[in-house]
Amino acid sequence: MASSPISGSPLSATAQAAADEDAVEGALRVVSADSFDVEPPYEGSLDDLGTPEVAHRFLDRELSWLHFNTRVLELAEDTSLPLLERVRFLAIFASNLDEFFMVRVAGLKRRIAAGVAVRAASGLLPREVLGQIWSTANALMQRQATLFRDEIVPALVKEGIELLRWSDLTRDEQKHCKRLFKERVFPVLTPLAVDPAHPFPYISGLSLNLAVLVRNPKTGKEHFARVKVPPIFARFVPVGPQRFVPLEDVMAAHLKRLFPGMEVLAVHTFRVTRNEDLEVEEDDAENLLAALEKELQRRRFGPPVRLEVEESIDGHILELLVSELGVSPAEVFRLPGPLDLRGLNDIADLDRAELKYPAFIPSTHTALAEVESSSPVDVFSALQRRDVLLHHPYDSFSTSVQRFIEQAAVDPHVLAIKQTLYRTSGDSPIIDALIDAAESGKQVLVLVEIKARFDEQANIRWARKLEHAGCHVVYGLVGLKTHCKLALVVRDEPEGIRRYTHIGTGNYNPKTARAYEDFGLLTAHDGIGEDVAHLFNNLSGFSRHATYEHLLVAPDSVRDGLIARIRGEVAHHLDGKPARIRFKANSIVDEAIIDELYRASQAGVPVDLLTRGICAVRPGVPGLSENIRVRSVLGRFLEHSRIFWFENAGSPSAWIGSADLMHRNLDRRVEALVELPRDPQIAEVGRILDLAFDDGTASWWLEPSGEWVRHHLGPDGAPLRDMQESLVATKRRRRSPS
Repeated sequence: MASSPISGSPLSATAQAAADEDAVEGALRVVSADSFDVEPPYEGSLDDLGTPEVAHRFLDRELSWLHFNTRVLELAEDTSLPLLERVRFLAIFASNLDEFFMVRVAGLKRRIAAGVAVRAASGLLPREVLGQIWSTANALMQRQATLFRDEIVPALVKEGIELLRWSDLTRDEQKHCKRLFKERVFPVLTPLAVDPAHPFPYISGLSLNLAVLVRNPKTGKEHFARVKVPPIFARFVPVGPQRFVPLEDVMAAHLKRLFPGMEVLAVHTFRVTRNEDLEVEEDDAENLLAALEKELQRRRFGPPVRLEVEESIDGHILELLVSELGVSPAEVFRLPGPLDLRGLNDIADLDRAELKYPAFIPSTHTALAEVESSSPVDVFSALQRRDVLLHHPYDSFSTSVQRFIEQAAVDPHVLAIKQTLYRTSGDSPIIDALIDAAESGKQVLVLVEIKARFDEQANIRWARKLEHAGCHVVYGLVGLKTHCKLALVVRDEPEGIRRYTHIGTGNYNPKTARAYEDFGLLTAHDGIGEDVAHLFNNLSGFSRHATYEHLLVAPDSVRDGLIARIRGEVAHHLDGKPARIRFKANSIVDEAIIDELYRASQAGVPVDLLTRGICAVRPGVPGLSENIRVRSVLGRFLEHSRIFWFENAGSPSAWIGSADLMHRNLDRRVEALVELPRDPQIAEVGRILDLAFDDGTASWWLEPSGEWVRHHLGPDGAPLRDMQESLVATKRRRRSPS
């Protein structure tokens, strides 16, 4: 369920990532530590910051996430964006919110039920957070439904794209739908009645359903039945040139075929969201693969956390649903139809280029293009000359990272390949290359993280396929997710053995690499290669090498390493030397690091934070954080990279890697940050940060109150610079012949 650059698609890139997930150590004996997602009570002193505001210095992470998804919705509301991109942002918003309820809200409810409902760092108890979530989410869902009905649908009509209801169809279109229903839909439907002989059916999570009330004309007795809308068919059924009708409307119009001899009195759509997180017990850790497969089967039966119904639903039917599903009134969301707008992705995919962002094709990085000829890029030759800092999607993933692994697989001088895999695509060329390498006799080690949320099943399949091909497959360390993005190639060269390394901020996924913004370092640097080799030995064997010269590795050294460098900037500032801190991350929640940033601000060090999603920092508070700025950039690509940049007395240093500033990343995952080894690379990420924090760049600014304010128009009303489009334009200029 990953998918959009904002969710796991363009934002949650499927934003789709995505979306994100922490846990309580030991509570309910959870090994899948991200699942429970409890932040332990913060034990830092409230007094050592020297200001009365410290008691309320952390914003709530759950409410901050809802503010993030509000920013996604604001993109859907932005009439300056191409229409089908606005449609996609509506779908991303819906997908993001689904994952939020499945994981975050479910986690809050489990904490309450398990008796670990401790007060969060924000000062709120889980029940208080839940209350605010329900009211805020309800308002956002109403806002989404209104936007769809009142603005998006009419705007689509003007462009010749019509999203219709059954009554809007012509007679011929209704006949077409009747044939479709008879020939394709009807054979797969299974009406489930509710009566003394038929208990209330299990309603699967995120499924769209019809609640049907029928009456027996002979006895006059009324009966309830549930019909599931089959997810194997398109959500919006095409009935003519760019004319569509919801599948549930087609089904509702033909229910008499499902209930012959009965009178159909009422039909209403509803949808249930369930807890779909995982619990894998510590005792099962020795057979983690089997334990996880078993738990995946149980995931389908998680308790409900949200019930969506059409606002016109009959009161008696709603009462039945609430009673049978065991949801509270606060968890019921009455909305204008149609429900489940994730299906709008199909509309956004229509072949209407004029209603989308201009097409952009990533190009080969200039350092790799220099050695490119009619044959594929020779990555090893390029890295023998210099390091390459990649910036995706502006730099092509396929001609850099993918080519790196593919070339290593067929190169007779390569002795071994080691790689981590957290998420990858269903038809991954990287998996194929690793298999080819193993079958040709190379030593191949693959660390597959089978606990990657919502990708568990796919990763289990890949793990088995790799094992069958002769790869050494390991699953990391018990109790920790392996989230670092590492690839190591060992090559026998005339001068001796040489290591080539890739360290990235994003997954080895060629598909999401076209939509996710990420950095990656390709290097033949001896010290970095040695550090990465030691880290792989830690992950695959019993080595406990814990010190690295060029890496910070969680859970051992990322937090402490960053805190030491924050304190170093304070020392530089007090010595009268240049000092500044700039971080870019998906989420900034860790209280210990936030307090160090507050202390740096109090000392006078400028602190700039760029975050896509959650941020618990309260900037601009007098005496606490007046030197801290927090901004957010969202757009066609999912901002996913992590950068930690320090002025360092005029000799800047910068780190990139996989770690966000969250408890799960710093304490319960294996993460790696690498220090960029050359000044040109440090300057390059510095320019990206300059662009992001420039007042002429469109972004959202975080206020001390916790509200985000969008700044996208200048004083004259003209649009401010779009950061991502500016980088696209720069890449196009470099690619164009002079």
